[in-house]
This record gives sequence, structure tokens and C-alpha cells, in this order.
Amino acid sequence: MRRRDFLRATLVTAGAVVVPTACSDDGEATGACDVHEDDAFFPQSVASGDPRHDSVVLWTRLIDSKQPQSDLNLALVVALDEGFTQLVVLTPSSDNVATAGSGSTQLRVTARAESDHCVKVKVNGLSPGTTYYYRFYYMTGEGCVSSRVGRTRTAPAPDADVPVRFAFVSGQDYIGRYYNAYVALAKEELDFVVHLGGYIYETTGNPSLQAPPGQRGISFSDVDGAIAFQPAEGAAYHAAKSLSNYRELYKAYRSDRALQRVHELFPMIAVWGDHEFSDDCHGATATYLDGREPETDEYRRKAANQAWFEYMPAEYPNDPKGDEFRYDSAVEYPDDITIYRDFPFGKHVHLVMTDLRSYRADHLIPEDAFPGKVIVQQLELLELGESSTSLLPYTSRYIPDINGDNWDTYETALEDAADLFDFDPLLGFAQNESPRPISASVVNEIVAKLNEQRPEAEPVPLISATEMSFMDVGFAYADLGKTDYYSAFGSRYLVVKESFDPISRLAVEADATRGVVMGDAQRAWFKKTMEESRSTWKIWGNEYPLSQLVLAHTTEPAEPEQEPLTRHFYLSCDGWDGFRKERDELIEMLATVEGNVVSITGDLGAFLAGTAAVEGATAKIVEFGGAAISSATCRSVLTKQLASHPTLKDVLEAEDIDIDDSMQKANPYLAFSNAASNGFCIVEANADELVVSMHMIPEGALAAPLYDEAGAAALDEQITIARYKTRAAESELYWEDGGTWKQWIPDTAS
Repeated sequence: MRRRDFLRATLVTAGAVVVPTACSDDGEATGACDVHEDDAFFPQSVASGDPRHDSVVLWTRLIDSKQPQSDLNLALVVALDEGFTQLVVLTPSSDNVATAGSGSTQLRVTARAESDHCVKVKVNGLSPGTTYYYRFYYMTGEGCVSSRVGRTRTAPAPDADVPVRFAFVSGQDYIGRYYNAYVALAKEELDFVVHLGGYIYETTGNPSLQAPPGQRGISFSDVDGAIAFQPAEGAAYHAAKSLSNYRELYKAYRSDRALQRVHELFPMIAVWGDHEFSDDCHGATATYLDGREPETDEYRRKAANQAWFEYMPAEYPNDPKGDEFRYDSAVEYPDDITIYRDFPFGKHVHLVMTDLRSYRADHLIPEDAFPGKVIVQQLELLELGESSTSLLPYTSRYIPDINGDNWDTYETALEDAADLFDFDPLLGFAQNESPRPISASVVNEIVAKLNEQRPEAEPVPLISATEMSFMDVGFAYADLGKTDYYSAFGSRYLVVKESFDPISRLAVEADATRGVVMGDAQRAWFKKTMEESRSTWKIWGNEYPLSQLVLAHTTEPAEPEQEPLTRHFYLSCDGWDGFRKERDELIEMLATVEGNVVSITGDLGAFLAGTAAVEGATAKIVEFGGAAISSATCRSVLTKQLASHPTLKDVLEAEDIDIDDSMQKANPYLAFSNAASNGFCIVEANADELVVSMHMIPEGALAAPLYDEAGAAALDEQITIARYKTRAAESELYWEDGGTWKQWIPDTAS
């Protein structure tokens, strides 16, 4: 060791001395002691995280069935070898922080009942680029027990010219699926693992996303504290709401042996996605009810945050002292915890992790928006300039004011329909708002349904095509694909791009807060961190894809003389496609940063490789997307969505829809997609290039555990690997084809 490293981490040759020392009540060796690993006391095993060149966070959870409500004392021992013969001397500097270099070969720590007996210790003063082993010991009434042995590794020194190899993962739903991808991942040699969100799923069996529970399910002991759902089809299920609910999710997920093994082998750097709180959430607001009732719940959000902090081996960056490592639920949301942070790894990798849920605005198109409400009238449309002509095929004719003269019949009909079909009788307008422009085609649809429901009444006449031809054109919510009064379609999912783009632009120009994702403080930090970094690779740990993701759908013309009309549907406006202005501004900024910025993403449930770009401009960065470890694939989720979509059912041809082919044709900057597999990605970065290997596993290979040796061998035969890379100072994408690297050319999509 170099002298300075020797001084930073003094070693002690201890041999068997560590065992009685760690287990004695007074910290002194008391003779021989029978020590054995006991998972009953350490049911979630051990974990490490947030590695820096001189520190790492170590984690465990201790339970003692004889003292379920008591604080419990235990000991941590750290070594340079798996046999624990070269021990690191530790000095406590606060409750949950220690420094290597002097003191004792053990560190006394407390598993507090108020933290669900989770223990997190940040060990400072370690040597850079070094592998350490650690375990926890606990003295029971019958003797001494220990946790399993954990292995971790510090980051290289900031000036170290060394390659870095890590994995990135996301989406590990537990219900009805197994972590076979982690079985394969555990065989890799890695410096660390990045988790981009979806570590837990907050529901216990949501049929739109999750497999039937079968033998692998979760139920809450605090059922009264959970949110109950009874879908029209399928079994009842719950969503976590109380702190107890969220803690039970982490306990169940971390009981899985494959996940435990990954934590035992590699330090993890994690941020949350939506499911760590609530599906498609923004801030403290859920979206289960699609606007039928308010769903903002800061109590629930803070319960989710606290459980995440307790169970994840993560630092607490916004602690002013930096040494307390305790969550304070009295602090108001969202200041209760800050999780965006960055990690340098030698000269070549600077990992920048962001939080894309806590500070963002609501989805731009409300789920409870009345489909007929016109939100861009003809005058506003003309102000868009030359582009307005190309937008005309996607517009609709509208009644200028449903409260105006000559429209009394339809105003009354809509009021009657509002009671009958359960939608807002104000039609999405403010109480005294005037005028109230309404899509004529939507009025006709509602009137036709009303006439069907009242066959005994005199039918209300439909607005004729001749009348419509004299009306102005504009955009109504229906033109975005808004198919129902309370629906995610046309709001979060399958939104018409040609309509959404101009509407979102005008909306954000009128109110900038509606286009916010990162929030002012995080965005300023992100920009400063990226621009000041001198690493070869600035890697953005990005929850959801930056790349544009649309499906194209061509409709046959209604009249023989008309041309077919192609609409492009955003797969999801819950991600960056729903926040176009901030997305484009970030790409433009990142494209000018010295060196290369690469985005790594998850959430979608698909493998992706492409160059995220500003549409119609040259600004771009390279992006790699990883599929889910175990959660439903993009293909399976989209298949369910299309099958239930009122107007897109014809897109689905049995179950043979080629989503990948459709996505690549509709997204010229997308070089590769695999929406039908699960798996993980391995990144290898050095001074010259960054290579990503996508380990793809068939979704069907997750139905049963393949955790033993025979199962792991069978799994290996099912894994296929695709390799992509980018070169330093290029922002271009290359694909390995039979040993030859080929450059992706977006202009020719080849």
C-alpha cells in the first residue's frame, strides 16, 4: 500500500480474535465463541451502496423475536479479505458514521426500533479502488450469530486512469415473477450496480401491470392502512399507504435470495421511480382514479420516502451535518429527503443521478379532461405560422360557444348526458367561463349515445356535415386521443403527437410551471455538475427514456377521394415525451458539454439504443435503455392497453403486433429496441469508448425460480446479448455485428 493509504486504513491481523470481540457485551475478547450465520436474525441479509473513493454505506436489518420492540446492539467488522484475517480498524464519529484508521476492529451500532431495526453505517477513510468485506454480529441469549458476508468496493481515486465496469437495472416487480435476471447478473465482475427505479411496486396485484400472485404474492398486515381496489375483472388488491405497508414491501422483496446475492456482491447506487410511491405519480399525487377524486397525500408520500431511506444503502445528502443518517418525518415534503447526487469514478466516469418524481408538474393533459373541450381555437392555430397548415388534418370543427344562441338544444342534451354518463356538467370549464367552445364531432357522439339511451324520447338531431363545414377548426382534447371523461388514454398513454406538440408548446408558454420536471434547484445543480465535470464520460442516471418513443397508426380514409391519415402516438406522456420543452432544453445543453454525455434509462420495460435528439435540430446525445429485471415488458403492457383502447383496437392483430418494428420506423433516432424481453445492461467505460452489453432474457423465463445450479445453467442458454457503443467526443452510436462495429445513420435509419 502507498503510505498515505496505509495511514488512512490501518490493518490488523486478527484471525479468530474478531469472533469473541464482536460478540462480547463489553467489547473485549472473552475466549472461544461459537459463531454461525443465522438468516433468522438477518432476514434481508446485507447490502452496501453509494461508493466513493474514500467511503461506502453498509446496511443490514436485525430482528430478535424475543425483543421485537427494543433497540438492539450489534457489531460491524470490516476486512480486506473474505477470511477476515486483515481487519480494518474503525473509529465511531457519530451514531451511524465511522472512520477507518484508529480505534477498534469492530464498530458498535444500534438497530433502532423506530427505523424498523434497519442499520446504515457510512464508513469513511477507506482506500480508493479497494474491495472490502464486511459482516454484522449479534449476541443472543444462546450465543453469537452473524449476518452473511458482504463484499463492496470503493470508487477509484479521482485521478485514476482505470476502466470502470458496472450494471444498470430497473423494474423488479415481485408479484408472480422471479429474479432470474439477478442470478445471471451475480456472475459478472462489476464495480457497482445502478438502480434506476421500480425497486418495489406499491400494489399487491394490479392486473394492468402485474402477474397473478400465485405462490409469489404479498399481503399487508395493516390492511386498514392500505388503499383497496376491486377491479371490474380480476381479484381485489391493495396499494401501500401506511409506513407499515411500504416497509412490508421492502421486507418481502429483500427476502428474495437472488436479490440478496446481488446486494451482497456489489455496492448499489439507487434512485426511486414512480412505483416506490405510486404509479405515474407527480410529487405527492397519485393517479389511480384519473381525476375522479383528489389523490394528493403527503402523508403517504413521506411514508414511502422513509421506507426507501431505511431499506436502501443510500446516503442522506441533505443532512446539514452529514453524519446523522436518520429520517426526520417532521420535515415538510419535499424537503424531507433529497436523493439527486453524483459519483465520480476515476478520470473516466462521472455518474449523475436525478430525481424525476419529487418536483415535477402534473401531466399536461388532465385525466378528467372533457374530450370535447376545445383548447386551441382557430386564431391560436394560425399564430403557429407555417406549421398550422400541416396540422389541419389533425384538427376538428367546433361550436364557438355551447352557451350561445342557436345551440340551446345541444347545451340541454349535454347537460342531460352529463347526469346519465357521469361526467362534469360544466364540461371542463370554470364556473363562469365564457365562451365555451366544444368539438362538434364530440357533441354528435354524445348525442348519438343519449338517443340510444332514451328511445322513448324525441331524438336530438345530429349536427350536419354542412353545418360543420362552416365552423372554425381547432384542437379539442379528443384530438389528442382523449377517449373518455376519466381516462389515462389521451392524457398519459397513447397521446396523438401531432396534436400534443403544439398544444403542449402553447400551454408551457402560457404557464412555465406546467412544463417542469426537475425543479429549479435540481436543474441548476444538474447543469452545473455536468458543465463542470472533466470526466471522459458524464453518465446521466435517468429514470425514463429521453428518446422520443411513438407508434405510427395509419387510418383508412372515410371517403374514397381522401388520403390515408397517419397519426403518431406517444407511448407515454408520463415521461420526457410529455415534457417536450424541458427535454429539448436539456438535450441542447448536454450536447454542448465538453466530452460525452450518455443517458442510461429504465422504466419503459424495453431495451433501447439510440441518439436522443431535438426534433428538427442537430443537438443529440447517446442513450441506452435497459429492460426490467422482472416487471412486465413494454410489449405485454402495450398489448393490454391497445386491447382496451376504444379506437386503437384495430392496431392489435392477435398478439403478433411487431412493436419493435413499429417503434423503429416511427422513431428515426432509435437504432434498436427490444420490447419483449427482460434483463439488464453492463457498461464498460474507458478513455476511448463506452460499450453497453444488453443481456436479454425471454419474459417467459421468469415464471419459476432458476436459482440453483441447474436452473442457472438453463438460464444461460436463454440469454442473448446485443452490444452497442459510443466513442469519446463523438455522440455517435455503433452496433457490433458479427465482430464488426457499424455506425448508426439516423437519416437513412440504417
